[in-house]
Amino acid sequence: MPLSAPRIVMKFGGTSVADLDRIRNVAKTVKKQVDAGCEVTVVVSAMSGVTNQLVGYCESLNPLFDPCEYDSIVATGEQVTSGLLAIALQNLGVQSRSWAGWQIPILTDDAHSKARIQSIDSSKLIECMQSGVVPVVAGFQGVDENGRVATLGRGGSDTSAVALAASMQATRCDIYTDVDGIYTTDPRIVKKAKRIPAIAYEEMLELASVGAKVLQTRSVELAMKEQVRVQVLSSFDDNPAPMENSLPGSLVVSEDEIMEKEQVTGIAYSLNEAKVVIKDIPDHPGIAASVFAPLACENVNVDMIVQSSGSNQKTDMTFTVPKTDLLNVQQILEREKEKIGFAEMLTDDDVVKISVIGIGMRSHTGVANTMFKTLAERSINVQVISTSEIKVSVLVAAEYVELAVRALHTAYGLDAQ
Repeated sequence: MPLSAPRIVMKFGGTSVADLDRIRNVAKTVKKQVDAGCEVTVVVSAMSGVTNQLVGYCESLNPLFDPCEYDSIVATGEQVTSGLLAIALQNLGVQSRSWAGWQIPILTDDAHSKARIQSIDSSKLIECMQSGVVPVVAGFQGVDENGRVATLGRGGSDTSAVALAASMQATRCDIYTDVDGIYTTDPRIVKKAKRIPAIAYEEMLELASVGAKVLQTRSVELAMKEQVRVQVLSSFDDNPAPMENSLPGSLVVSEDEIMEKEQVTGIAYSLNEAKVVIKDIPDHPGIAASVFAPLACENVNVDMIVQSSGSNQKTDMTFTVPKTDLLNVQQILEREKEKIGFAEMLTDDDVVKISVIGIGMRSHTGVANTMFKTLAERSINVQVISTSEIKVSVLVAAEYVELAVRALHTAYGLDAQ
């Protein structure tokens, strides 16, 4: 059934609500959408720096903190912001009410600090909007089956917003941030980076998964699965247009809507990488499972994997994990050392993963060769390689990140003229 009015979920990140003046500015932006006749639900992150401060408190008390208590602490940042924005909207004459995740409710599993959304009952929010009240939802959080607050991982407010948009069949989900869209690479490193007017879900998913920080990976996965149209735009634009066709940012949509499919759409990098090498493992069926099963049980995301067999029926295994999980990974593998049977474990967290992405790779050859040739010409050694249908990633020493990104951006013809 078509909606009587455009229904929009508007999400504002930490820099957009960093202080009271910016919260007032967000309230004005929301009011423009309300005045344009839209039904609006707002999702907010914690004020810039607040979550880091709360995480720091936890780590100072115990680096291996209880994830359940961690969630109860860090979730408070978004709750403060939602209440402040509701007050700011009321001050502009817009009826508004703040909502915590458990009040909706947003039901999650019990993987605290990395929880996944199981279901959302958005009926209360829809009723709220239809009565002329703007709900302001604390992002990043939900509630597990035991009634405990559970957070969705860093950047989880994006996922909250997309999930709410899907559950209430919103016209679109607007992600407001401190940049005016999605760029071919980080504009802070490459001044000639270009804004991408429209990008396919699959491309954005790859960019997000390998380091692009505009959108959280899980939010893009969910948008692709539920076909939620996502608009990325700046919260610092004084006159954002109310309807999607004239918004100045970047649209994340299905591949069918992309007219020109470039060979390479963008280049991303991730500094949150650590390399793990375990040496002289017995080379027999099932050995990989013995290494990665205990990591999976602890919700550790393993990425690039290389196995090299040597003599005497021994093999070495190299893989990457998030740098933030490295200490936990070392403890898990040391605990499993006798069962796995490896001789030595080496780690390196001074590495960076660089990736080139584009749906045009399906119909163009030579993308990987261009990457390897460009890096070789600048004496940058490639430590690990991984590929997918629309992505080539390499692991290199962290000191080369800027040189590599600039060189690759030029090599693939992405520089703005």
